[in-house]
Amino acid sequence: MERISELDRELFLYLNNLGNETWDWLWIGLSDKWMAIPLYAFLLYLLFKKFGSKPTLITMVVIALLITATDQLANLFKHGFERPRPCRQEGVMEYARFIAERCGRFGYFSAHAANSTGVAVFLSLIFKEHYPKLVVFLAIWAVLVSYSRIYLGVHYPGDVITGMLIGLVFGYLFFLLRKFLIRKFLKNESVQA
Repeated sequence: MERISELDRELFLYLNNLGNETWDWLWIGLSDKWMAIPLYAFLLYLLFKKFGSKPTLITMVVIALLITATDQLANLFKHGFERPRPCRQEGVMEYARFIAERCGRFGYFSAHAANSTGVAVFLSLIFKEHYPKLVVFLAIWAVLVSYSRIYLGVHYPGDVITGMLIGLVFGYLFFLLRKFLIRKFLKNESVQA
């Protein structure tokens, strides 16, 4: 286990130190949840256009539940494992580029990675038949948001990979929940799940 932690630290320092001041603004923006509002508005528009108001409302509720679930699970893990973030770990923070606004205490696992991957998987499963190019965009967006946490100096690669894996599983499970809810509540209407 110590060897895995050592490799995680080495990979973090390598990836984190690839950054430079010229691009810091981009990675800060990618990591900022408020910067994604135009993307969310566009996705909401596509949902409404393709499925109508009731399925869109169900989808919005399920997305809120998905984000809440991944966030709370991340908090549970962070306080259960109590793994210091790289920006707080001696022997790492002295060699890292820390450019985030703040640095929490514990980092295992990344809620940003779990949330963005979960939402990307969830929406990709909904949109894959209607907007296949959007699926590629969502995958790239989730990877960039996840990587931004390493770039900013607040998560190790292991934190990010774990978050992405959890997001992948939760995105799929909440997609199944959405299908169930649409069948249950809209069974008399002709709606594509």
